[in-house]
Amino acid sequence: AMTSPLLAVRGLSKRFGGLVAVDGVDFDVQAGEVLGVIGPNGAGKTTTFNMIAGALVADAGSIRLDGDELVGRPAHVVAARGVLRTFQHNRLFEGMTLTENILVGAHTRLDGRLWSALFGLPRSRSEEAVARRRASEVLEFVGLDLAPDADVSALSFGQGRLVEIARALAGEPRLILLDEPAAGLTPVEMARIGDLIRRIGARGIAVLVIDHDMKFLLPLAARVVVLNFGRKIAEGSPDAIRADAAVREAYLGEGAVGAS
Repeated sequence: AMTSPLLAVRGLSKRFGGLVAVDGVDFDVQAGEVLGVIGPNGAGKTTTFNMIAGALVADAGSIRLDGDELVGRPAHVVAARGVLRTFQHNRLFEGMTLTENILVGAHTRLDGRLWSALFGLPRSRSEEAVARRRASEVLEFVGLDLAPDADVSALSFGQGRLVEIARALAGEPRLILLDEPAAGLTPVEMARIGDLIRRIGARGIAVLVIDHDMKFLLPLAARVVVLNFGRKIAEGSPDAIRADAAVREAYLGEGAVGAS
């Protein structure tokens, strides 16, 4: 018997004026599972992602984390519950060190009050010590062999992406949402991110990855959900998705299946 899912999405819908961006989408994510969400541009992937993260409020449907309804909760509450995300475009705080950038993630969890964490002082020295230790652990885990006090402006784009993931991990997520983590990376960096995603899942953290690049995503994910025009058109193992006629058709506009 399947244990009940960590995340259960049911009937999720969002419209922007006359456009139905997401239309009745259902899926589950189990603890420790890497679930891929793919689809051509404009399929509704990012809108779905933003609703789960609390950045957008769903018009209809339910998003439950361990049975706890997240629809209508603001992003900082969703993060404090253990759902943490990265962005397509690295959002690093320039002029802050690597460690400080990562502590922003740890503090969402420790304190819930991001601004006090950024502009105030930790409530205790021991809390600061714990947070710094956590920062060095996640830096090591993502494979960034850099000085903790390095300035983030000196990082390459690919290293910046790893810092983003490290920041989310520092918040001790139960579910991590990765928004096109391979975008703009070199093939070597893509392989490293793919390996990192597998290792995150192996730690028991659920990973929801959205991407339009099937070549990157299919080898990583245990299951894949395919969206097109806001609807779920397929769900299954990577092999089933590769063979699915509706998926091929959806992707023909962007080149056949397997093209990025």
